[in-house]
Amino acid sequence: MNGADTAFVLISAALVMLMTPGLAFFYGGMVRVKSALNMLMMSLISMGIVAILWVLYGYSLTFGGDIGGGLLGNFDHIGLKGIDPTTLTGGDEGIPVIAFALFQLMFATLTPALMSGALADRVKFSAWALFIALWVTVVYFPVAHWVWQEDGWLYQLDVIDFAGGTAVHINAGVGALAAVLVVGKRIGFKKDPMRPHNLPLVVLGAALLWFGWFGFNAGSALAADGTAANMAFNTQVATGAAMLGWLIYERIRHGAFTTLGAASGAIAGLVAITPSGAHVNAFGAILIGLIAGALCSWAVSLKYKLGYDDSLDVVGVHLVGGVIGTLLVGVLAVDGVGGLSQLGKQAIGAFATMAFSFVVSWLLAKFVDVTIGFRAPEEDEVGGVDQAYHAESAYDFTAVGASLTSGNLPKADAAPAAPNSKVDA
Repeated sequence: MNGADTAFVLISAALVMLMTPGLAFFYGGMVRVKSALNMLMMSLISMGIVAILWVLYGYSLTFGGDIGGGLLGNFDHIGLKGIDPTTLTGGDEGIPVIAFALFQLMFATLTPALMSGALADRVKFSAWALFIALWVTVVYFPVAHWVWQEDGWLYQLDVIDFAGGTAVHINAGVGALAAVLVVGKRIGFKKDPMRPHNLPLVVLGAALLWFGWFGFNAGSALAADGTAANMAFNTQVATGAAMLGWLIYERIRHGAFTTLGAASGAIAGLVAITPSGAHVNAFGAILIGLIAGALCSWAVSLKYKLGYDDSLDVVGVHLVGGVIGTLLVGVLAVDGVGGLSQLGKQAIGAFATMAFSFVVSWLLAKFVDVTIGFRAPEEDEVGGVDQAYHAESAYDFTAVGASLTSGNLPKADAAPAAPNSKVDA
């Protein structure tokens, strides 16, 4: 066993785990106050559901031997059968397979949680939980097998996706779009103000995502080596560049540099560098970040023109950012794999993932809607899904100011003295 690489992968797995609660804070601050807890829970529930499914059959369907055509793994590792702490990835030398399985579990956990932002404010929590279970089984596990298993068909095609541009971000972005089209728009969409209720929470979530993304990206090298170092460095510079790109576009288009724009731009850069960062140099990473920041900032406005209600811009950031990073590596790769041929392969990977994920995600969302109902009843949506499904509220103001009411004050302090001069007035 390579102890250094094993420690690196375990630390990276912990960093990726942090991304799901980080995402919960990022999304939770962006919604209205009456939906804040529900938004947190839509991410957190993924940590429970996917962990169980991963052990039962998820790892086997993703990284088991191919059943044919590079489409899906077999059932050899159901219940993690055949894997124990002494089983190594490289045969006689490598890291424990159980460490690799843990690392990949965190990817499987985060991906469906990314979709939750598109459906904010308006879905039943039980329906969302069912949709997660179905979606990871029928969409995520197969696509991850295509991309990352040695006999997966996109892997065999030499599509470059170092850490999840196709399997994670394009997959989640287009899946979210499909679900949104089934569920429909929020009540008051394009009419009522739906501003973020807590921007500091958004920045905290973005910071946790940025921090965890070093494990997400660099950890995908599965070794503490130069590839991991290059990926970590490019992750930082691309993210910074994307934040600037978003803010510059926002200033030109809307006249202000917003905090929400800075946080969203950073996420767009993290998304775009995910598939490409191991194969470009620092200048390529900066270019990818600038392009992703500007284009994703433009893309989030399309929902108003096209009429789909992607509540928290999952499509504009994750789908568009994932496509940008997946395609640009075919142009900007510096390790001898770039060029028109590679660009064509990248396009096949991106658009095959989009087509499969959209169709199957739409069918799954429709199934949930027809069977138990996906959309929250109107009274629950208007009154707030926090109270409807969790019997809680994010902030309790009932006691605030209670001691200042006249009934709780001494008689002499019940009211301020009347002003007796112009200065007092």
